[in-house]
Amino acid sequence: MAHYMLYLSLLLTLASLLLQGSHAVDYVVTNNAGSTAGGARFNNEIGAAYSKQTLSSATNFIWRIFQQTTAADRKNTQKVSLFIDNMDGIAYADNDEIHVSAKYIGSYSGDVRREITGVLYHEMTHIWQWNGNGQAPGGLIEGIADYVRLKANFAPSHWVKPGQGNRWDQGYDVTARFLDYCNSLRNGFVAELNKKMRSGYSNNYFVDLLGKNVDQLWRDYKAKYGQ
Repeated sequence: MAHYMLYLSLLLTLASLLLQGSHAVDYVVTNNAGSTAGGARFNNEIGAAYSKQTLSSATNFIWRIFQQTTAADRKNTQKVSLFIDNMDGIAYADNDEIHVSAKYIGSYSGDVRREITGVLYHEMTHIWQWNGNGQAPGGLIEGIADYVRLKANFAPSHWVKPGQGNRWDQGYDVTARFLDYCNSLRNGFVAELNKKMRSGYSNNYFVDLLGKNVDQLWRDYKAKYGQ
């Protein structure tokens, strides 16, 4: 009987974990540019099945980075759609949709699957992150998305090195490197910052979490790398 109860307990725990995982999210991939060179390259070198797997893996990774262990911690998003479109630029996320440029896929020289995997981790972060009800600096929002890409080991070689950049909220790789420094001062900093941004935004969040204002942290960061 004891063995049966232990087995039942394990099953219930597993069921709970599955419900909390990305299995509760529906992922749909649509290639609207199949007749273009980039759309064909997507089909041949990336594919819908791999993209769905990546979206799911990215979601679980982001939840871990943000320390969002329960549904109450997260946005109530049930479906994420990925579209491969014949458009300029690289990618963007909006209204639980991710749009990736077939032109970019077609023109990319290198391991396009790895590159697009990194792009999807970035864009999926936008799906799940809090943005301070629109009050947070755009550079910080993009920096957090690139921070996730960095921690997932999908940072491309052309990114700036640690310590480079002109200001902390410059965005993308510059801010990602700065956030990585901040997280080294307090493990879980990015998760706590994101949590605070659920309802609003203030630069004072850096003081609350790290005891210094963000400008002083930026100066410390630059000094660490001799910049």
